[in-house]
Amino acid sequence: MFTGIIETLGTIQEIEKDKDNIHITIASSITDELQIDQSVAHNGICMTVVDINKNLYTVTAIGE
Repeated sequence: MFTGIIETLGTIQEIEKDKDNIHITIASSITDELQIDQSVAHNGICMTVVDINKNLYTVTAIGE
């Protein structure tokens, strides 16, 4: 079983609920390498980057 490669760890800075969705803002050393609409695995779950602000980026977990 392939478990993935961990490149770095991030720190959750903010969690914001928006109806059925959750926006998670993360501080990470790889933020400057990311782009809007890029997928990033978070603990095995791929989420799309929706915002980048300095060393923080935001992904959204969308409700079913």
